[in-house]
Amino acid sequence: QVQLVESGGGLVQAGGSLRLSCAASGRISGNYPMGWFRQAPGKEREFAAAISRSGGATYYADSVKGRFTISRDNAKKTVYLQMNSLKPEDTAVYYCAVGHTTAQAMAGYGAMDYWGKGTLVTVSS
Repeated sequence: QVQLVESGGGLVQAGGSLRLSCAASGRISGNYPMGWFRQAPGKEREFAAAISRSGGATYYADSVKGRFTISRDNAKKTVYLQMNSLKPEDTAVYYCAVGHTTAQAMAGYGAMDYWGKGTLVTVSS
């Protein structure tokens, strides 16, 4: 069994920053594409960012491009999401995921192998 545990969420003022982390554990080996999705109250879950197995390729939703940065540490089996210049519309539960094929496919809402339980980010105006 594989577990993804997110951390780093919280309350921040507009314009502020947060760094989310997602640590993978359990029966998972090798490198795998990872990403972040988010779900705002009353809305569908949407793609935010994804990173390839090596970390050499990254993909972002237009809504976060230029403000969010995804990175990974394969030795720690951890993926990060640095969120800067936060806006109230970034308020959502942020979910970490392991993709089934590629990071690009994650950006296209391809199949995911595993999901975390989410961490809440609230941005006040």
